[in-house]
Amino acid sequence: MTDQADQPTLRALVEADLDDVLELNQRSTPAVGEVDRSRLASIVDESSLALVARDDDGRLAGFVLVLAPGADYDSPNYRYFAEQYPEFRYVDRIAVDPAGHRGGLGRRLYAAVVEHTRAAGAPVVLAEVNLEPPNPVSLAFHASLGFTEVGTQSNYGGTTVVQFVELRV
Repeated sequence: MTDQADQPTLRALVEADLDDVLELNQRSTPAVGEVDRSRLASIVDESSLALVARDDDGRLAGFVLVLAPGADYDSPNYRYFAEQYPEFRYVDRIAVDPAGHRGGLGRRLYAAVVEHTRAAGAPVVLAEVNLEPPNPVSLAFHASLGFTEVGTQSNYGGTTVVQFVELRV
């Protein structure tokens, strides 16, 4: 287990982080959806929580973007949740640099999401995990956090199939 002192620092995402976040996002596809800088900036603007994790050298180790109900966001996955849940926090995208996989950063980012969700008085954290193309590591990770399946959906002409998951907080 990694010592807490060695863990990257979590802080609010600012505009100066966008290029690094975009680069990590693109390296993380198809686990997260591909976006351009303008679209990423728009998602950040709509986010109720946007965090980055940077190591002591300033290198981006990970990030998370979370949306609340009422966001101006046309994602079919977000729309699915908005139609099913009156109050929630939705993890639109989360990525950890591969060098930090299995080091606890994903759990720390999700712990921040849970704290944010509770502080907002929302009862549930929502996310989706790719079934096609398959992402078994993410499925296992979300299950280990206590997420449970609540549905599936085929998107983008059937090229992507996602499993919707929830975590009651």
